[in-house]
Amino acid sequence: MVVHTFAEDKTDSRPGAVTHVRGGPVSTPPAPRSTPRFGVNYTPRRGWFHSWYDFDPALAREDLDQIAGLGLDHVRIFPLWPLLQPNRTLIRASAVEQVAQLVDVAADAGLDVMVDGVQGHLSSFDFYPEWTRSWHHRNVFTDPEAIEAQAELLRTLGRALAGRPNLLGLQLGNELNNLVEHNPVTVADIDHYLDTLLAAARTGLGPEGGLVTHSAYDAAWYSDDHPFTPEASAGKGDLTTVHPWVFSADCARRYGPRSPQVQHLAEYGVELATAYAEDPARPVWVQETGAPEPHIPAADAPGFARATVLNAVECANLYGVTWWCSHDVDRSLADFPELEYTLGLFDSTGRPKPIAEALAETVAELRAEPRRAEPRTTALVLDCAPGTRSISGPGGAFFEAWMRLRAEGVRPAVVPAERAEDETYLTARGIKEAVRPGASSK
Repeated sequence: MVVHTFAEDKTDSRPGAVTHVRGGPVSTPPAPRSTPRFGVNYTPRRGWFHSWYDFDPALAREDLDQIAGLGLDHVRIFPLWPLLQPNRTLIRASAVEQVAQLVDVAADAGLDVMVDGVQGHLSSFDFYPEWTRSWHHRNVFTDPEAIEAQAELLRTLGRALAGRPNLLGLQLGNELNNLVEHNPVTVADIDHYLDTLLAAARTGLGPEGGLVTHSAYDAAWYSDDHPFTPEASAGKGDLTTVHPWVFSADCARRYGPRSPQVQHLAEYGVELATAYAEDPARPVWVQETGAPEPHIPAADAPGFARATVLNAVECANLYGVTWWCSHDVDRSLADFPELEYTLGLFDSTGRPKPIAEALAETVAELRAEPRRAEPRTTALVLDCAPGTRSISGPGGAFFEAWMRLRAEGVRPAVVPAERAEDETYLTARGIKEAVRPGASSK
């Protein structure tokens, strides 16, 4: 496994900024850090992701300087698949160069970068190259030539980006499981697809080129028989990514925007992901979380952001938190779901919103006084088959049992039923008792 170690190497003297954390690639797992990473998913203020059609480094630099001014240390970026690879055997060198240029602009702003390769899916829109559609339709998960084309794209991006000191790594794409509805697939197919593309990304980056990861939206964890599995999320790639959205399974509407279930959702996502990992020390990245209206009213968004981050940092293996997203979608752009227009830390004119100030203050506090995540001595036992995965989602029996314990002041871990009697495993995690849902903690 190839990931990063970290050292502080750049101090930003701008007002309100804090020391930025920069990553250099090494061939060992990430060591525990006193403070996790804090960043944002970058949504360009002008033109949204359509700005890739007329990429302007100066405009990107304005956005990235605003992000860096909040004291955040990284961004995640999303080049569009149809622009990068308009034909199955054509990868546009100029489009790849724009991705590299944005990574360099981010470096100038003091920000590290995670690059997502196959977009894929963004904010309710799917972006397919025409060679996968209509008369030329190919299942992007199962067609051998389509898989090889995506693999070559990732190898090409990796080669173009390798060696940049602010590159965190390369992710296969954004929530690729959103494409399952139009590309029927089995668990075995997905395992082959992920293994093939992760290997291609690693080949492109080289053995010490940074993280290689993949992501899935919450159906992977909560939806019965979904072909993207928790085991794949927690076992493939260099770390586990989770996207704990409060609208998944209607969480915020079910429990309320200020409820423990909402404020501890990201923390829960990290602990649930840890239960599925063979290595209990495997890092987990809260790679997307945000405050979508009306699920989280604007007045509650600053408190939600602060609670989400403070609760997440109580997880010992938290890699970082990356907020969705940097800038609101401009209302001159049509047909987005209403919640997508107001998810930014900055509004569409570039002004910071109260949630940005709350997030910046929380991050600054955590960097000034890092919090040690104490071991979780009590664990809740998860007995879950692929067809009953929904018990671990909002409204499910396991989810509600975990949240009841948390509301009572317990900080529960999660252990799989098959390891609940494994003393070596429990000791390694610092767990002293494993409680089954419905039982009482001692």
